[in-house]
Amino acid sequence: MSDFHTLHILNKPPEHPRFAECLGMSSSDDALLLIENGVLALASPERLSDRKVYALSPDARARGLTASEGLLDYTDMVSLTLKAERVISW
Repeated sequence: MSDFHTLHILNKPPEHPRFAECLGMSSSDDALLLIENGVLALASPERLSDRKVYALSPDARARGLTASEGLLDYTDMVSLTLKAERVISW
């Protein structure tokens, strides 16, 4: 059995229309993985407070962002994809 229904992998910044579309399509049974410019959402975490959120650590570091939890390396990212019933890349 999976840990969550859908893993949404989001590489768009918060101001991009696809970011809002992704949040609108996700549910409480889903998880969100922020990669590339998607990690910029860590700067305003209140938008994501009701979700299971993870972020790719190298991408966050490259953009000068830090978070106390939910940061993953590439190996963790692969493991996370295996915990979902399905994966959607935005």
